[in-house]
Amino acid sequence: MSNLLDSSKFFAALEAARQPQHGGGHPFSRAWAAGELSRAQLGAWAVQHFYYVDAVPQQFAALFARLPDLDARQHLLENLLGEEMPHAPGKRHPDLLRKFARACGVTDAAILGAEEAGVILPTTRAMRAWIWELASVRPLAEAFAGIMVALEGQLPTLYPKYVEAMRRMGYSEDDLEFFHVHIVGDTEHARVGLELADRYAKAPDLQQRAIAAVRASASMRYAMLDGIHARLQAGTGG
Repeated sequence: MSNLLDSSKFFAALEAARQPQHGGGHPFSRAWAAGELSRAQLGAWAVQHFYYVDAVPQQFAALFARLPDLDARQHLLENLLGEEMPHAPGKRHPDLLRKFARACGVTDAAILGAEEAGVILPTTRAMRAWIWELASVRPLAEAFAGIMVALEGQLPTLYPKYVEAMRRMGYSEDDLEFFHVHIVGDTEHARVGLELADRYAKAPDLQQRAIAAVRASASMRYAMLDGIHARLQAGTGG
């Protein structure tokens, strides 16, 4: 039977678990960072990514309702409000992604009607469903590890490379606002996720399940990129 890891070793194990299938190593991500994707291809990514992230505020709300600790709820509420932006209409994260999609030539009607049009990939559906599972039914340590450490923790290392490539393509800073807000915010979100995963994983089996949740989330996101990449290589767009 494994022993309880101290916080520093647990944090290191959580962060290590996202590395084998970190999104930055995916061929799609490498092509994006190298400036090898067209605006139309980035627009196809945006359609899929919007379907995935559009439910995040509701998913965070479901997780918020399960938290027994006031300060944990306050941390998650800050994250939730950052997604929904009630004080700044038009700045909701899904709305910022739609703004980027428009810069790629994707209309609001296309991105909002993608599910009805049958273009949402099974791997994208699976990614969204997995976050619902983490937020709604999985133990809290798994939820924080699988969402905030595994997924939000990747973005500050991924998005700066994307932004540099897209600047060279002629995108404006306003077009790229979706990426900027995640570069700024998700480093802190990942740190909070580590601390809350540690809080709710005070048994060796819970720690191991949290580590496994990081691996699963990284794998799910990698598979989502697989689906997008395969569609683009097949030339069927989004």
